[in-house]
Amino acid sequence: MPYRWTDPAPDVRVLRLWPHNSLPRRGVGVVVLTTFTLLMVPLLALLGSVLLWGLLPFALLAVGGIWVALNRSYRDRDILEVLTLTEREVHLGRRNPDGGTQNWACNRYWARAEMHDTDGPVPHYVTLKGAGREVEIGAFLSEEERQALFLELQTALHP
Repeated sequence: MPYRWTDPAPDVRVLRLWPHNSLPRRGVGVVVLTTFTLLMVPLLALLGSVLLWGLLPFALLAVGGIWVALNRSYRDRDILEVLTLTEREVHLGRRNPDGGTQNWACNRYWARAEMHDTDGPVPHYVTLKGAGREVEIGAFLSEEERQALFLELQTALHP
């Protein structure tokens, strides 16, 4: 699952959540190189012809488009959420893809996890509620992962 609980101190629990990337960074290079190779094979028959120079820019444009799209996908999924549970406080920090951060803190006694089965932007939308605010957590996870996260959050917040 793209989240992990750790216990850095005796009375502190930390949950880190991140989006799942099915294609590793090295895989991007392999995909782009494979696309380039497969696009160049038909152009071998045109070596020495004027048609090669007419088709080559379009092939390179397609390879460049794939490179830009895959890098944009990685940049958009560069999200990290960190939930810190101490004896008295719950703190949620989020690093957005644009580099900005969002923070939320609440007294642990008043914090609670809620699941909105159909009311949220995604099915089984999980939020944390407390200190007069309601914040989302793990909206980028799959439906099954959000359901498992909700159960873990309930037991972690109020053991």
